[in-house]
Formats: sequence, C-alpha cells, structure tokens
Amino acid sequence: MEDLLRPIYQERASDSNTLGVLLIEKTRPNSPITDNFDVILLIIVEKSDIQWHVKHYEFDDKTAAMHIVTNELLRKWIDTSGYRKAIAWLTYGKVIFDRNEYIADFKEQIRDFPHDKRNLRKAIEFGKLVKSYSEVKDLYESSQYKDAYSRIVNSLHYLARLAVIEKGYHPEVTVWNQVRQIDPEVYKLYDELIQSNEELDKRVQLMILATDFVISNRARVSAKHLLDVLKEKDESWSYGELKDHPLVEPYALDLTAMLAYLVEKGIVQTERLRTKGTGVYQRKYRMEE
Repeated sequence: MEDLLRPIYQERASDSNTLGVLLIEKTRPNSPITDNFDVILLIIVEKSDIQWHVKHYEFDDKTAAMHIVTNELLRKWIDTSGYRKAIAWLTYGKVIFDRNEYIADFKEQIRDFPHDKRNLRKAIEFGKLVKSYSEVKDLYESSQYKDAYSRIVNSLHYLARLAVIEKGYHPEVTVWNQVRQIDPEVYKLYDELIQSNEELDKRVQLMILATDFVISNRARVSAKHLLDVLKEKDESWSYGELKDHPLVEPYALDLTAMLAYLVEKGIVQTERLRTKGTGVYQRKYRMEE
C-alpha cells in the first residue's frame, strides 16, 4: 500500500515546506482512528494558505485519505484536544519522512506532556465536565431520566479524560482502557453505572451524588489554569475580561459553567460593582482570600 502512495508523498517530501509524513494503516474492520479508510497519509507542513487540506483516494479496492496540516494547527489540536485522532496518528503512525527529526522531537514533547500544557487540557476537560454534570442534574430534576442517563455517561467520559491527563498521559480514543489501569476510582463509577440493576432513575441519582464528590475533590487541581489567570491581578475580574483573555480562549464556551461551579464550592469569590441602574450590580470574580 505504501508503494502505491509513494508518488503522492514523495512529491510533498521534496518540498522544503514539508516537515514530516506519517502513514497510519487500518488494522481492524472498524477503525475510528482512520475514519474507516484503509490508510491515512498525514503530511505536516510549516506554512499553508489553507491550514488543513484533505483529499480522498481509491486504488485496488482500497481507500486512502491525505491530510495536509500546518505545524501551528497540529500543535493546537494536541494542546486543546481539538481533533482527538491527531494524538493517535502521531503516536501510532509510521514515519516515512522526517525533516531534521521534526516528528521525533514532536513525539518526545507529547510523551513529556509539560505541566503548562497539562493544566490547559485539564481546564478544558473540567469545563466540559461541570457543564455536562449541571445538565444531568437539571434533566434528573425534570424527571427526564433517559436523557439524564445519557448525559451522565458523557460526564463520566469527561471525568475519565481528566483522570488520564492528571496522571500525565494524553487521553486516547479508547480512554476507558487507560482509566481502568491508572485510576480505578473513576473506572469503578462507570462500571457501577453500567452494571447496576437499579431502576434508571435510582442509578442516575446515585451517580449524581458519587460524581459530585469526585468532581469536588478534583476541582481546585483541575481548574488550576483558570485560577492562575485569576491570580494575575489583585483586583476582581469581570466575566468579559476573563472570557476575552487569550489563555482562556480554548475553554471560553464552558467558562460560565466553570465559574458557577467554583463559586458554589467557595474556590472563587464574587464581588458586586455598582452600575447606573438602581439596585443592579455587575458581578465580578476573584480568588478566595
């Protein structure tokens, strides 16, 4: 298969703008990592007018997809989990061209997973987790038990990804296999939800209580990235100031849910600022004293 694709990637490899080329082959009948293509050709370039360009091919009853991605976008995907397959491509892909050991160095950086990048990823997953968990409670209180069950499964998935990141690893597509090995507490929650013989509403109720305990214990560590931003100045922050902060941008859509949870748990304090409206105050946020 590589021989058939060689003319395509050799043309790219001869371009000085190309940093590396990886080949990822389908190894199972159903392959989410390759989007069920028989092979993925990942070509990483330094610069391009189009940050992500994709072409699909057919040959000898096989299918292939070529992804041309800029270095900037690929690193953003890795740092923010913007495209989860990217980690698997870099981890398991066969390197067929590597200019100046670019891919080797990139893989080493992924294995190291420095604390600043880890804290960002934890904040992103924590934001999704508390938002999903809030939706679970609302659905449960509205007696929408099937929807609440669906959302609690999603919440546990975010919690699983958070647990993996806390241990210094990048979450993979098969995240529960990772969690079973490195965080039995979180895995047990998922196992109890799935295996329980209780009625659906009772299962969700018990899981809400258990999940709240686990989230609460991890909140301060998980939200460290946001808490560090709050510490950047002594004064309180308006919501708009936080939302527009460049470091917060990757999880800005979940910022409201994060702040609400952190305020509820007493980790973040609120202040009221007078406005021109009588009895109307602007709400601002600061770290606990």
